[in-house]
Amino acid sequence: MDAFAQFVPLILIFVIMYFLLIRPQQKKVKEHQAMIAALRRGDEIVTQGGLIGKITKVKDETEVEVELSDGVKVRVVRSTIAQVRSKTEPAKE
Repeated sequence: MDAFAQFVPLILIFVIMYFLLIRPQQKKVKEHQAMIAALRRGDEIVTQGGLIGKITKVKDETEVEVELSDGVKVRVVRSTIAQVRSKTEPAKE
């Protein structure tokens, strides 16, 4: 019984760490993946580097083309998109 009593604080620390650190991080990752999957043309995004632009083309599952300024288009890896500032209807062709 003494051996079990010694492990109780260790088990409690692990449970607290799980609910305060691991679980919220997993939830945040799932939300980010859902946001990345829902990207479409016309969305205004912010990259992790701080660049703000509008998606002009969804190339494939890993890349999008973003217009940073008039005539300035760059290819961006989807996983580097930090947030979607405004969801808009897709731009007309």
